Amino acid sequence: MKFSLSWLKSWLQTDASLDQILATLNKIGLEVEGVENKAEALKPFVIAEVIEAVQHPNADRLRACRVNAGGAELSVVCGAPNARTGLKVVFAPAGAVVPASGMVLKVGEIRGVKSEGMLTSFRELGLGEEHDGIIELPDDAPVGENYAQWAGLDEPVVEISITPNRGDALSIRGIARDLAAAGLGTLKDFAPAPIKGEGASAIQWANEFPEAAPWVLGRTISGVKNGPSPDWLVKRLESIGLRPINALVDITNFFTYDLGRPLHVFDVKKINGRVLTLRRGQEGDTFPGLAGKEVTAGTEDCVIADASGAQSLAGITGGEGTGCDEGTTEVFIECALFDHVKIARTGQRTGIFSDARARFERGIDSQLLPAGLDAASAMVMAICGGSASEISEAGARPAWTRQASLRFERLRSFGGSDIEAADAVASLQRLGFGIVAQDAQRVTVAVPSWRNDVAQPPSLDQAPGLPGGTEAALGAAEIEPEVDLIEEVLRLQGLDAIAPVSLRADTLLPAPILTPKQSRTYLARRVLAMRGLLECVTFSFADAAICALFGDAPESLRLANPIAADLNQMRPTALVTLAQAAARNLARGQADFGLFETGPSYAADLSQALVAAGLRVGGTPLSALTPARPFDAMDAKADAMAVLAALGVPMEAITTQPGGPSYYHPGQSGALMQGPKTVLARFGTLHPRVTKALDLPANSIAFEIFLDAIPEPKRRKKSAPALPSFQPLRRDFAFLVDESVGAEAVLRAAKGAERNLVTNAVLFDRYQGKGVPEGKISLAIAVTLQPAEKSLTDAEIEAVCAKIVADVAKKTGATLRG
Repeated sequence: MKFSLSWLKSWLQTDASLDQILATLNKIGLEVEGVENKAEALKPFVIAEVIEAVQHPNADRLRACRVNAGGAELSVVCGAPNARTGLKVVFAPAGAVVPASGMVLKVGEIRGVKSEGMLTSFRELGLGEEHDGIIELPDDAPVGENYAQWAGLDEPVVEISITPNRGDALSIRGIARDLAAAGLGTLKDFAPAPIKGEGASAIQWANEFPEAAPWVLGRTISGVKNGPSPDWLVKRLESIGLRPINALVDITNFFTYDLGRPLHVFDVKKINGRVLTLRRGQEGDTFPGLAGKEVTAGTEDCVIADASGAQSLAGITGGEGTGCDEGTTEVFIECALFDHVKIARTGQRTGIFSDARARFERGIDSQLLPAGLDAASAMVMAICGGSASEISEAGARPAWTRQASLRFERLRSFGGSDIEAADAVASLQRLGFGIVAQDAQRVTVAVPSWRNDVAQPPSLDQAPGLPGGTEAALGAAEIEPEVDLIEEVLRLQGLDAIAPVSLRADTLLPAPILTPKQSRTYLARRVLAMRGLLECVTFSFADAAICALFGDAPESLRLANPIAADLNQMRPTALVTLAQAAARNLARGQADFGLFETGPSYAADLSQALVAAGLRVGGTPLSALTPARPFDAMDAKADAMAVLAALGVPMEAITTQPGGPSYYHPGQSGALMQGPKTVLARFGTLHPRVTKALDLPANSIAFEIFLDAIPEPKRRKKSAPALPSFQPLRRDFAFLVDESVGAEAVLRAAKGAERNLVTNAVLFDRYQGKGVPEGKISLAIAVTLQPAEKSLTDAEIEAVCAKIVADVAKKTGATLRG
């Protein structure tokens, strides 16, 4: 929310300095985001006159201009289509810094013509988005004067952040009210004179959707002359970054910020029929919006329609077809109250953000409609002329009877501040709360209509954390309003005035900073980074269509309020966002790299699992020792095994099961198991369907380590290991096995043949081809024998070797290769 200092003082009678105002805003919870004085950046920019503008001799789209900026005549090359002789413009000399781009202007030549500066647009000056041409100033603009001072931009503009509950602070009058209540001045009265209409309105309201629009007013003003707004209005809007359009539209924008009262104006001649109907959206309700984009209404949306169809998305955006322009002579002003929940849902569905939506979805003052309509009507007639009709009305003024009570003792026990009862009551009164009843223990107040956030009536579904049904709701009805009042009293006294209180320590010994799960996660990240993968931090949500490539994309994981249309689904695996990140890097020329992330994945039952996922594309790096090769599924397995080993998982207990989810290649993937049911990790090559859809290389590999499934290592007292006194022995075996037999089964059988002697067994060769029967493979393993009590004789060694061959043959069907 932005406002200029002069605009604030139109409501606040104060002698406070800017620094005092900023400090008070922060103190009462309206946090200051920034302060800007555009004149500081615009000091070099002056008003100039184009003496002559002719076609550039060497460029079709450029103009060669001679410019008078209050001194010597200057040559400027300009590409704006509206550069012409006699035009008053804003000129930037050499050495000036363009605010929008940071570019420092220099004297130079453009296609052979000298250019000694720049003629600027509103966008280049950081004053708006208009950039179709250079700024056109009135004929009486004084040549050579500083533009910012002449345009009234030489004043501070403050930007504050507004929390979702403070709809009243989205008005400059509301901000002034808070500052006055905090003791920084006096709030000026708002009491517009009622306008007595002349005859019935040419446009009447019909309300078929009262749930969305409980009360709506409007009146026609005939005989208006639309055109540019007066200077004071233009400067007010431009000071907060709004682009003036025409007087009728500018007036509605003014009241949106001034009173927090969104309005809309219709050109009566463009309305088909004499009735505007508030109704649900229907099939075919599509119209061009004011921003130029097509708007389509849904069945839960409220639209304003004439005889030809929808013309406005109520409370969010108007339609181009009934908008006001220079030819407007009769206007209908809409002043409505819309349901904040329905406005929020429509805004979420359409993705349309507007000043009106921001206010309606937070809740506006439901009692302000008649006064707001009268104030707007008076300004229209003052600026554009014309005469007003009687008010057309649909629905009824909603009753406003909210009350809340505050126990003074709770200010200390709950709020942590010793505030006197009289001071607390005075604070609430200054904010507009009326006193209903008061005694020594408590005060009951009437909540003003502009504070929709205070004493909001709870429903059972608004208190899901409270036990029970009706009793819980009644408890919330007592607790929440009192907490609201405590907050109001505390913030007016200053949130910084609450004394800090240290939490009591139950023990002098600090608790561990990281839980075992956090430690495992940190270690997994370190291991993956050491293996050359780059860590990513991505969103936990993605496009539903892309999530569907990685399994199911159930409706239960669909987001009701996504931050973007393509981020509408909770991801089933972190590989979804890693694959998208890899695709973006590939598109920018990266070829061989690996990415990883430790983060959550989500299941259809809304459960959540912590996963360390990684993805590699391309191949191994060039090396003088080993040739480069494409990545394969075994590289992904190695990454996963390295992490599991670092986390203390006993490697001898891990088995590999082929296959995996549908997003892995069925013949080039597997799972690392501990026992028959516990899946510790999955790995493999991504399915061709996935790589094709995301423009990834066909050999892209990935892995997922399920950190929640990894058991914590047992803590045992370990004595120093006894070093063996005897020499270990190594014996090599080559077995012929069926292609379907995994090397892991052969190694497991060899290790189990003589557990007291066999300490290790590793695979060192795999061969298939000439000399090996079809359908068979040769697996060569090295077995280490470590005697503990005595040296083995040749006969004992032969016996052990024979037992190894027999056990491997029995368990895998292998035969010793001759």
